[in-house]
Amino acid sequence: MQNEQIREVINAHWSASAAGDLDAEHAIYDDDAICDYPQSGERVLGRINLQALRSHHPEKPSGFHVKRIQGEGNLWITEYIITYKGRATCTVSIMEFCNGKVVHETQYFSDPFKAPDWRSQWVRQIP
Repeated sequence: MQNEQIREVINAHWSASAAGDLDAEHAIYDDDAICDYPQSGERVLGRINLQALRSHHPEKPSGFHVKRIQGEGNLWITEYIITYKGRATCTVSIMEFCNGKVVHETQYFSDPFKAPDWRSQWVRQIP
């Protein structure tokens, strides 16, 4: 699979995720895919379990904004903001592909925080 094809597949995945289309969202994954959530120490084994876990999430996102997709070959990274109950969470997804399907994904989640005043002379706010 060429880089442009993978980018299209990833874009379709995030669009489906934002729309709540669970079948289309999970079409990107290999049947034996692994998804890791390092912050909670969880590993999900298999596309079916990943889709089941996500289908039982108590909330639907009220916002979903992809900031950047970067990758080449079999390794792709997406930065996005997902909002639940008015609370935005910065997210990074690292996807490893094999034969056109995601075989391993790692997702990191981080709540935004107020920058400390002491470093304001060296930084700018991100628009």
